[in-house]
Amino acid sequence: MPYAAMIRSAVVVGRAPPTPPDRLGTPSGVVEPPPFAQNAGMTDSGVDAIAAWLVERGLAGASETELLHGTCERCREAGLRLSGAMALIDTLHPVYEGRAFRWREDGSIENVVEYGSSDAGEVGEGWRQSPFHRLWSTGDAELRCRLLAGVPTGFPALDKLRGKGHTDYLLLMHRFAGEGTIGGMDRIYTDWFTRREGGFGEGELAALRRLSPQLALALKCTSLGRIARTLVEVYLGEDAGRRVLSGRISRGVTERIRAALWFSDLRGFAAIADAAAPDEIIPLLNDYADVVVSAIRKERGDVLKLIGDGVLAIFRAEDPAEACRAALRAEDHVRHGVQALNARRAAEGRPVTSVYLGLHVGDVFYGNIGSVDRLDFTVVGPAVNEVSRIAAMCRSADRAALLSSGFRDATPEPERSRLVSVGRYALRGVRRAQELFTPDPAP
Repeated sequence: MPYAAMIRSAVVVGRAPPTPPDRLGTPSGVVEPPPFAQNAGMTDSGVDAIAAWLVERGLAGASETELLHGTCERCREAGLRLSGAMALIDTLHPVYEGRAFRWREDGSIENVVEYGSSDAGEVGEGWRQSPFHRLWSTGDAELRCRLLAGVPTGFPALDKLRGKGHTDYLLLMHRFAGEGTIGGMDRIYTDWFTRREGGFGEGELAALRRLSPQLALALKCTSLGRIARTLVEVYLGEDAGRRVLSGRISRGVTERIRAALWFSDLRGFAAIADAAAPDEIIPLLNDYADVVVSAIRKERGDVLKLIGDGVLAIFRAEDPAEACRAALRAEDHVRHGVQALNARRAAEGRPVTSVYLGLHVGDVFYGNIGSVDRLDFTVVGPAVNEVSRIAAMCRSADRAALLSSGFRDATPEPERSRLVSVGRYALRGVRRAQELFTPDPAP
């Protein structure tokens, strides 16, 4: 078989290409083949030094970008002629399927890419045509592709690399054992490429195969920490999540705080749920929750609970007046956001509703409450009960938002002047009737 054909048959490894003959005769004379078998690369001591650096930085909690970039730059300093690299790992996140971390010798590319579902659409098609999918589907641990001029690789992404002057490509996959997986995070891919004439030398390949597992382990440690932060912040709220991760997990340990309290729910949700098609209920809840939660977070509030169609949140600041001001700005965002959402849903022929909101200010206990093996990081106290009762009064008062007199008194000017009284109301479970206020809808 001619040497060029032998190379084509071994483009994708598992199979290393055969050693070329010493000389290839041509009608015009003798030509040396490309130096694919050169033993270029790093010394064992150079590899050991990078491995030790990876362990140290991994234990120190370095970011994925720092780990990959630091590895690549140290490899180049030690003589390994990398031109680019990437690490790819799935994650556990409500929006993103995973993250890719990239390095280029000239710094010409975005370092971090978060990608969505690879099941469908353009992203899915790109995934199925990638070398990553080849390893995923075959179960192989390694794929190498020599990027030879005029020789198709079978992978569009690698053909693009060849068009940019890269000459060799190595992809390595490291699987996790079952106990080490979280969600779809069950492996890490690292890929490496070079512009070196003739591609990677055997010494360079050996160095990458030694370093890639240690890089993968350091990346896994960092990614697990990121997943932990994501989970606690998504399910507990940003501030509560930070407190839990800092060690505030002892049962009964709470802090007395003064906060502006928010409780909202959806107008007529029970009737909508009875009348709407079952597959409309969750999208409806998600649409309105997205408006409310986004508004609260925009003003640096903390969402503590999603209770069916209800939302419990707090706003904190050194000055309670600033907390009340932030809550009012969030109320304004919700009002405009619901208007836009209702216009869109109505145009789609889908059920619409509005948000009832109660705002109060008071002292609450903030921390861990529950049993020894099931805790909730939340707020408790009479003020929490009152804000939920105030929200419930929106129906009787025919107002979208009601505010306690305490909230009104803590609100600074000029916002306070926009709050108008709607009268005194007896709140269920609260001994005294309260004067309630609502934002003046006039601009």
